[in-house]
Amino acid sequence: MGQLIVRNVDDKLIRALKLRAADRGRSAEAEHREILRSALRPARAAKTIKELLLEMPCGGDDRDFNRLRDFGRKTRL
Repeated sequence: MGQLIVRNVDDKLIRALKLRAADRGRSAEAEHREILRSALRPARAAKTIKELLLEMPCGGDDRDFNRLRDFGRKTRL
């Protein structure tokens, strides 16, 4: 694998990188790689409705949503 050296980076930026890495439990170097990977990764195609529906958790059986039959109240005409 290749190496990348970045010079003249602002101290505040380096500190922010280290804090972000610490929040995620990674080294600054690993966080730097992840930032580059996510910034340069090819854009994914949008998911189809079918894919989104398949990802949804099960909502139970249809009978969970049955309604009691309501005949309304009696009225005199």
